[in-house]
Amino acid sequence: MNLYSVTDVGRKRKVNQDYVYVSDQPVGNLPNLFVVADGMGGHNAGDFASSFAVKIVVEAVKTDADYNPVKIIRHAIETANDELINQAERCASMAGMGTTIVVTTIVGNYVYVANVGDSRLYLMDSKLRQITKDHSLVQEMVRLGELREEEARNHPDKNIITRALGAKRGVNIDFFDLKLEPGSQILMCSDGLSNMLTDQEMEEILRGSDSLQKKGEKLIELANENGGRDNIAVILIEPFTSEVKVC
Repeated sequence: MNLYSVTDVGRKRKVNQDYVYVSDQPVGNLPNLFVVADGMGGHNAGDFASSFAVKIVVEAVKTDADYNPVKIIRHAIETANDELINQAERCASMAGMGTTIVVTTIVGNYVYVANVGDSRLYLMDSKLRQITKDHSLVQEMVRLGELREEEARNHPDKNIITRALGAKRGVNIDFFDLKLEPGSQILMCSDGLSNMLTDQEMEEILRGSDSLQKKGEKLIELANENGGRDNIAVILIEPFTSEVKVC
């Protein structure tokens, strides 16, 4: 398995509220684990929310006795949501904090994905496909036919999300599973990347012959060239190769 992960503060923010976790080694009963979280911009302690949520997810996975990857990930995300709310209730300065999250594990030729919010997972095989669905106001308008995709890209309410960890008890999680083909690549990212690059720009970089590190660096560089309006988080995975590079 070949990995590369990186976060970047971008060109407009002073604090990096994005947080990533990568492990190609077993974590609890999962054979590997990958997480991207994006603390809610404009809310209190967004940087704490993302890092705290990821750490709770990892610890919950480590101690879970189940062997079903979906059940393990569900329990971990639910635990992180409860702990974020508990933390906010204990500390007034953290009231209102929250985070998006996307969690992935690869079991054999299958990838299992969970997400809350608008951080994304893409699969690159014959073409680039967004697997997760954004939980955002604008995406809901697209689903209802009130906006076209091209209008949604630069909509002023694009950053309003409809689901987040820490928002309320009883988090609603979406799950996806899909089969991987030889040569597949996985891209996990925060909206600091997906809002700054088109799918075509991302696909062009991923389709190239560069190393994963170089591809990741190019994604960050282009997101910043296109404005860098938010923090940027990227995890790239080639499931069927063997070199690890983490920054």
